[in-house]
Amino acid sequence: MMAIEIQILDWLQKLHSPVGDMIMAWITRLGDKGILWILLAVLLLCIPKTRKSGLILMMALCFNVVLCNGILKNLFARIRPFDVNPSVQLLISRPKDFSFPSGHTAASFASVTALYLAGEKKLWKPALVVAVLIAFSRMYFYVHFPTDILGGIIVGLCSGYLGYWIVKKYFLKGESNLEDFDNN
Repeated sequence: MMAIEIQILDWLQKLHSPVGDMIMAWITRLGDKGILWILLAVLLLCIPKTRKSGLILMMALCFNVVLCNGILKNLFARIRPFDVNPSVQLLISRPKDFSFPSGHTAASFASVTALYLAGEKKLWKPALVVAVLIAFSRMYFYVHFPTDILGGIIVGLCSGYLGYWIVKKYFLKGESNLEDFDNN
């Protein structure tokens, strides 16, 4: 399986261009440490109308960091593609943690899922586009295998759902639906 994944990543190397590299570097930095998604959660928490969504998003990100970075990366301890194929010259900073699952991807998809489940119709679709671009950028830069991306998507979906479920069950204390939360 790893040989096929390396072939895919090697093929993606053919897509590089100076402009593409610059755009992809900017996109991949959007996912660094989940800052984009954390800032979005804080912004949503500050606006009374979107406070529920901000809480769901923040909870999803908390679950995600524990699941992805705290447990799964250390459990699987998968090496990075650039360690398998050291002939590839990295164009971004060398990540120091393990490869599986992709943390950038997991945080991005946790955010998309949280926004979708929170009913943020105007936010979840553009967030999905950004999440897909961030995930792609991680393969483009040879720092994640395709299965790392797939694993990140799955972890993100689960984290987003857990964030939604916890807020609904424990923070709303019997409210009939999440919309009631905005009126409190």
